[in-house]
Amino acid sequence: MTTPIVIVGAGQAAASFITRHVALASEQPVLLIGEESYLPYQRPPLSKKYLLGQLERERLFIRPLEWYQDQNINLRLDTRIDAIDRVGRKVVTCSGESIEYSKLLLCTGSSARNLPTANGGDLDGVFTLRSIDDIDKMSPEFQPERKLLIIGGGYIGLEAAASARQMGLEVTLLEMTDRILQRVAAAATSSYFRKLHNRHGVDLRESVRMARLLGEEGSVRGAELETGEVIDADLVLVGIGSSPNTELAQAAGLDCDNGIRVSETCQSSDPNIYAAGDCTNFVRNGQHIRLESVQNAADQGDLVARVMAGEAVTYTALPWFWSEQYDCRLQIVGLNQGHNQTVIRPGANPSIMSVWYYRDSELLAIDAMNEPKSYAFGTRIIEAGKNPAPAQVADPATDLKALALG
Repeated sequence: MTTPIVIVGAGQAAASFITRHVALASEQPVLLIGEESYLPYQRPPLSKKYLLGQLERERLFIRPLEWYQDQNINLRLDTRIDAIDRVGRKVVTCSGESIEYSKLLLCTGSSARNLPTANGGDLDGVFTLRSIDDIDKMSPEFQPERKLLIIGGGYIGLEAAASARQMGLEVTLLEMTDRILQRVAAAATSSYFRKLHNRHGVDLRESVRMARLLGEEGSVRGAELETGEVIDADLVLVGIGSSPNTELAQAAGLDCDNGIRVSETCQSSDPNIYAAGDCTNFVRNGQHIRLESVQNAADQGDLVARVMAGEAVTYTALPWFWSEQYDCRLQIVGLNQGHNQTVIRPGANPSIMSVWYYRDSELLAIDAMNEPKSYAFGTRIIEAGKNPAPAQVADPATDLKALALG
C-alpha cells in the first residue's frame, strides 16, 4: 500500500488542500487527522450566525462526510498527534500508534489566549471563542438582559458584542489600548466601529485595564479595573488574541518563530513537511509574516496540494478579510503594515465609507465599510500594481471602475 500524505489538523487549510488534491486527480492517498470530533468547518460564522442560532451545525461543515468517503479520503477525527518522528517519517497519536507519511502537512491552527488563573481566568462563566464547542458552551448563557463583559476590542470581541446586543444582552467591552482595532486598523476605521457599537448600546471603554475578574462560589460575577471600579458581569468573553499552535513542530525540531516558518512554497525546514494556515510564519514580499484569515488558510492549503503534485508555484495571494457587525459588512484587501498615510473615501451616507492605506505613493490596503465597489475595484487596482493619487481616491466623483480598468 502506498504511504499516504498525512494532514494534521482538520481546518480550512486542510479542507482546501483536499479539494485541490481531488481536483488534480492525484492517486496519492490522504489521511486527515483532526483533534476535534468534527469534520472541517467554517469558523467565521461562529461569532455571528451560529452564535445567533441562525445557522445549524451541519451547515458549518465545508464538505459532508459522504464527499470524503466518495473521494477515498481517510478521516481520523477526535485524535491528537503527540509527536513527529522525522527520521522514520511517522506521526505518533496520543494512544501511541505510529502512522507513516510520505509527506506531512501541518494545519494545526492557533489557540485563543486565556486569562491567567490568578486573574480569574478559571472561573465558570468565562469563555473564549474559537471552536464549535466554545459556542455550544456559551450560547445557552446568552440570554436577554444578562450582563456580558468582553475583554478585548479586536474583531472577535466586536463581532461577539454585535451578536450579543442582537440577542438582548447588556454588553460592556474593555480595550486596554487607546482605541479598538488599534493593532489592525487606522483611527478612522476604529472611529467608525466605535460609533456603530455606541449606537447599538454597547458600553465601549478604551484605555482601560482590568485588574482581575471577581467570582462567587466559583462563578464569575464581575471585574475589577485597575482604577478600583467594579463592573458587574454574568458572563465574560475573553478576546485578547491568539497564539499559533507550534508545540508539535517545535518538539520535532522544525524552525519556528511566531509560527512554523515556511518558504514561498509553504515548505518547512524539513523538506518532507509543509504547513498551512494560522500556524505558519510565511514569506511575503521578502518578509516573514503570520496571518489569521480564512483566505490565507484556504490559499495556502490549495498551494501545498499543487506543490506536492509537482507544480512550480509559490504563494503570492493578495490577503483579504471580512467582518459582519449589525448592518455593517466590512471588507478588507491588502496589508496595511508600513502605511504612513490614510485617505477616507466618503459614501452616500455616514454608514458607507472606505479607508485607503498608502506608504508614500504606494497603495497598500483598503478597509471598505458597506462599500463593495471600493473593495472590488480597489482589489483590482492593488492586484494590477496601480497607485492612484490620494486626492483622486478621496474625491467621491472619481470613477473607481475607470481607475481599475483603465
